[in-house]
Amino acid sequence: MFHDLGAALAGLATPVLAIVAFTALVRLLMHPLARAAVRGEKARAALAPQVGALKTRYGNDPRTLQRKTLELYRESGTSLFTGCLPALVQIPFFMVMYRLVTTDSPLLDGALFGAPLGTHWLGVFTFTPVFVGLFAALTAVAYATARWQAAQALRSGAPEPPMARWLRLLPFGTVPVAAVLPLAAGVYLLTTTTWTLVERALLYRLL
Repeated sequence: MFHDLGAALAGLATPVLAIVAFTALVRLLMHPLARAAVRGEKARAALAPQVGALKTRYGNDPRTLQRKTLELYRESGTSLFTGCLPALVQIPFFMVMYRLVTTDSPLLDGALFGAPLGTHWLGVFTFTPVFVGLFAALTAVAYATARWQAAQALRSGAPEPPMARWLRLLPFGTVPVAAVLPLAAGVYLLTTTTWTLVERALLYRLL
């Protein structure tokens, strides 16, 4: 199935453009889920000061704290897990994209600045300049994402989870992943992470 899909996409446009366009199409179809996730995050952020007050008051009574927290979310018309389901629903879409850009097909016969889309960098170290450019672009997007997340946390004024700073390092994980996967997967990663950054920044402004 993925071979046939890759062949179909390769027949519509140049392979690199096909990967970017198909990734953008999939992300556009998932946009309603992204809107729901952002609404949930903003709802939880708005209640964070009240949740913090409950933790201060009932910190020594976990059962009462849990009950009061659930009551707070219920009274506000939201849920503790609002926004989590949309994120989980997106996982199958990302799995499809991963299989598409790692399955041998005519889509991987294309090239980016002379580097075949099916080639790997780690262990081969050919076409290093192209991969270095890709790693630099992924690092820039990851850095911008981490800075944006920190700015949002500061703007909300809500207490951050203990591991929040370490979680902001997760976007940088795309760089080592791109180093071991085919170049096509790196193109996909760059496209989808850039889309995520721009989409969330716009949604936080508009919603």
